Amino acid sequence: MKLGFYPKLAWEGIRKNKRLYTPYLLSCIGMVMMFYIMIFLSNSPMIQEIPGSVTLLSILSMGTWVVAFFSMLFLFYSSSFLMRRRKKEFGLYNILGMGKRNVSVILFWESVMIAVFSITVGTGAGIAFSKLFELLMANIISVQIRYEFTVSVAGITETIAVFGGIFFLILLRSLGQISLSNPVDLLRGSNVGEKPPKAKWLLAIAGVVMLAGAYGFSVTVDDPMKVLSGFFVAVLVVIAATYLLFVTGSIAMCRLLQKNKKYYYRANHFVSVSSMTFRMNRNGAGLASICILLTMVLVMLSSTTALLVGSEESLRGRYPGDINVSVDYDTYQDVQEDSVAMLRNEILAVLDEHHVHAQSARDYRMITGSGMLKDGVLNGDESALSLFNGNSSGDLVLAFFVSLADYNALMGESQTLQDDEVLIYPYRTDYIAQNFQIKGGSAYRVKSVVSDFVINGESAMTVFPTIFVIAGDPEQVVSPLKGLESPSGYPLIQYRWQYTFDLDAADQEQIEISQELQALESLQDGKVESLEANRQDFYSLYGGLFFLGIMLSIVFLAAAVLIIYYKQVSEGYEDQARFDIMQKVGMTKREIRKSINSQMMTVLFLPLLMAGVHLCFAFPMIRRMLLYFNLWNTQLLIATTAGCFLIFGFFYALVYRMTSNAYYAIVTGSKEGFACGV
Repeated sequence: MKLGFYPKLAWEGIRKNKRLYTPYLLSCIGMVMMFYIMIFLSNSPMIQEIPGSVTLLSILSMGTWVVAFFSMLFLFYSSSFLMRRRKKEFGLYNILGMGKRNVSVILFWESVMIAVFSITVGTGAGIAFSKLFELLMANIISVQIRYEFTVSVAGITETIAVFGGIFFLILLRSLGQISLSNPVDLLRGSNVGEKPPKAKWLLAIAGVVMLAGAYGFSVTVDDPMKVLSGFFVAVLVVIAATYLLFVTGSIAMCRLLQKNKKYYYRANHFVSVSSMTFRMNRNGAGLASICILLTMVLVMLSSTTALLVGSEESLRGRYPGDINVSVDYDTYQDVQEDSVAMLRNEILAVLDEHHVHAQSARDYRMITGSGMLKDGVLNGDESALSLFNGNSSGDLVLAFFVSLADYNALMGESQTLQDDEVLIYPYRTDYIAQNFQIKGGSAYRVKSVVSDFVINGESAMTVFPTIFVIAGDPEQVVSPLKGLESPSGYPLIQYRWQYTFDLDAADQEQIEISQELQALESLQDGKVESLEANRQDFYSLYGGLFFLGIMLSIVFLAAAVLIIYYKQVSEGYEDQARFDIMQKVGMTKREIRKSINSQMMTVLFLPLLMAGVHLCFAFPMIRRMLLYFNLWNTQLLIATTAGCFLIFGFFYALVYRMTSNAYYAIVTGSKEGFACGV
């Protein structure tokens, strides 16, 4: 044979099956491009210069290998579909005298052509679009970067190595399939029939039970610690249950539709339901994969969008003032006015040097603690075990004890309390008990639950509820907690002075003032936090997660669209003969279109519907997970979730429309089908 014989056959096989290979090649190019862009960004010198780049680069690095792992799984799936469609062609080569070795050589050249083309074009596209994505990310995290076009040599090398390895593994699997098959099986290819599937009710019930258990956990769990530890377990259970329900439940659904004579024996339902019933074992797995991908996209986009949109609110909650000063003392007597007056004057002296003034100052003393709160009783011993040993946090709350004098000064009120009375301000929780007591101490009557108080950064950033207890003598109230220590050896209560204020100064000057304050000798044991100094860390984290959500969503969406497309093409060829017979016995193209629409609406919109159900039941858990990122705005999360689902539903309808047209063209023969490749 001539030297170029095998490459020519390989090229002809790709060219004649271009409608099959074009989406596959585009997907390969897209995956390569995304991987290079992620590598480029995670190694970008300009990104490294951004404040908060450590967090951002770690997110990008994690996302890079998520893209690589998913690309491998997805390309393996796509290549298996191609092999299934090409088996008949390879079987014909066998019958005409070619041995398995010759067919393997053709496959080798096809793989080389696809790999070289995909890696070359994908890397080139990644280089071309890398600066655009760098600017997009800079815009998301609100920073300015230089417009300087660069190429990542390390990115090119890693891209070639990773995807070269993926294409090599795909080739090995394809060669293995050829070597283990016989010519007759290859010639029959994708036309091998399937036995009528049986409705496996036990597996369907198991899927329902597993899904109900995961849903129940998501809806009922209140413990933030349990949410964090159980999230991934719940995800795995939902994935397994989804596959069980789509494979077994869809068969059961088809059987029920067949038993409904009024529905089944109609022109637009008879053929479609019969076709679905016979291939649901394979069809159900594909639909489950689409459902899981859609759910992943919706969860990522809704949660990361909510984080980004609510980032300023979260930042302001974490840092109530432009400058936040807190100093811990050994005893409550050390926190009296005489003790803190000198420190306050030193802070104001630094502000005077910058010719700025403290605005909206909040100056108060408090005692901090934590405990298990139940029926108005705070138990500090259980709190220590729970909080530091990692057991269930149950009704764990943070408690801040403030004097009545400081409360009245801060709120401009003139409240009075008896010795046995307290005021309670619950933050992100409710307080319904009539009394308050620390276990082992005196009981205090709750005079009233106040509606407002000045919060601090610690209460804003914690995932646990907070209560502020206002008392005439807060030290007396917390006396049962004195002497208690955590397993780490730290006192369970701390005496603290909190000084928070805003500044009428530029952002950079605020950062400089915070640095000068932290350098004061009297604040060496204290903590000075600047909102502006931490702003970029917030936006780098939330913006980085949003950017990663966009990138992964693009990859997952591409996978879902290709699975839908290949599913339509494969089933179109399988149904072509059935619809041809139906046309010969009088079925019109209009009736065929109705039958196709019935099938598509029944099948293709099931994954979207199920993804919506998954999203609704996952919402409580997602909301609690986002508390770790200081996102407490539930209304915002609801809005972003609903918005993402509606936008995505519109996009999904467009995909359905395009793929159903391709299916219709194949089964009616109105367009030329895919060539055999010979």
